[in-house]
Amino acid sequence: MRVKLHKKVIDDLMVALGEPADLEHRSTTVTKSGWLDAKGTPSPKDLAEEDLAEFKDELSRAQELLYASGTYALLVVLQALDAAGKDGIIKHVMPGVNPQGCKVVAFKRPSAEELNHDFLWRCQSALPESGRIGIFNRSYYEEVFVTRVHPAILEGPAPPTRHGHR
Repeated sequence: MRVKLHKKVIDDLMVALGEPADLEHRSTTVTKSGWLDAKGTPSPKDLAEEDLAEFKDELSRAQELLYASGTYALLVVLQALDAAGKDGIIKHVMPGVNPQGCKVVAFKRPSAEELNHDFLWRCQSALPESGRIGIFNRSYYEEVFVTRVHPAILEGPAPPTRHGHR
């Protein structure tokens, strides 16, 4: 599957192997190339909608190949602040895939069973099988941070152990 970005944008975003990303000097809102400012270019929204329609077709074909090969799995991890658009990405981009081969997992407050294991257990148990696509709405990165900021998550009645005892 090929990326549908203008070459100038790819050049702006590319970080050469072995080079530092220099994130202090990279914008999160615009690219230096200004390729959308060229006359005759549709609005960014129109361009994005055209690209998304083509992308959905390509994604559907790529998913068929992924499933047919049965060799690899694809994991998409969406990590961002609340209301940053993670659900919107899933809603607008993923309709191009067959839902039988795709699973979305949203990590909320850990259940008693999940607290009974190490913090990576629930992520590991949700990994996609070969030939499938998995989408994590948030990831294990938060597991370490949130419990430090909100220790009450780990407080309260102890969850049952693996053998049903406390």
